[in-house]
Amino acid sequence: MTLRLLTVHAHPDDESSKGAATLARYAAEGVDVLIATCTGGERGDILNPAVDTAETRADLPAIRRREMAAAAGILGVRQCFLGFTDSGLPGEGEPLPEGCFAATPLEEATAPLVALIRDFRPHVVITYDETGGYPHPDHIRTHEVTVEAFAAAADPARYPGAGEPWQPQKLYYQATLSRAWFQALHDATVAAGLESAMGDVLEELPAEDALAVTTRIRCEAHFATRDRALLAHTTQVDPAHPFFAHSREIERQVWPYEDYHLAHPAQAGPETDLFAGVTGVRP
Repeated sequence: MTLRLLTVHAHPDDESSKGAATLARYAAEGVDVLIATCTGGERGDILNPAVDTAETRADLPAIRRREMAAAAGILGVRQCFLGFTDSGLPGEGEPLPEGCFAATPLEEATAPLVALIRDFRPHVVITYDETGGYPHPDHIRTHEVTVEAFAAAADPARYPGAGEPWQPQKLYYQATLSRAWFQALHDATVAAGLESAMGDVLEELPAEDALAVTTRIRCEAHFATRDRALLAHTTQVDPAHPFFAHSREIERQVWPYEDYHLAHPAQAGPETDLFAGVTGVRP
């Protein structure tokens, strides 16, 4: 039986900045990997000055879909949109835009993901923790929707007509881009006599990581694929960003994995495989 992995993200590009090397590794091993993207990223900013033009801004929704398709192809995975509209990032005290993902009632926002889980029948699901990884309303909503769908998809009394019930066996939260990761790369870069671009980032991060790491996936062989997938999101990624400044060889030496928190079921001891304990035959 082919193992199936579903990862749920808020916007195009999130899949490539959070856990992309893991996806590439499992896809290369024959796992059926599907990315579910909740919104189209329509209200996202253009973060790459080289492509920040009036033409790009006018065509941003279509461009972001093309970027997503390119990144999925690089990672060797499948991808689908759940059909919601980007909420943007309202300022403090500003209301959410009418009809956006974060303003959609939870049951309505969960329904497409329940249908997808029942159709795809994943063994493992990955999403964000309750903070969203950072306080973007779409990331927080993605967490809420995924947790709700993880439970509801197995209940035949809920969302009738959305397919045959299916219960994924494991639910993980992303724990990538942690303070520990930035600190390890910063220290190793300085120790190698090189200039580190991580210092400014570390000053902005909390003193400690709140999410405990339960699972570390070796995927250093796929860091280059991760980088190519991220750069495929041309409107969202500036190649001059500090993330691309560190030595990949140093990264492979000091942090050759991506990190996760096992949210369900509770399990003692560290893991090195997202499918540990899952019923089925590895491909």
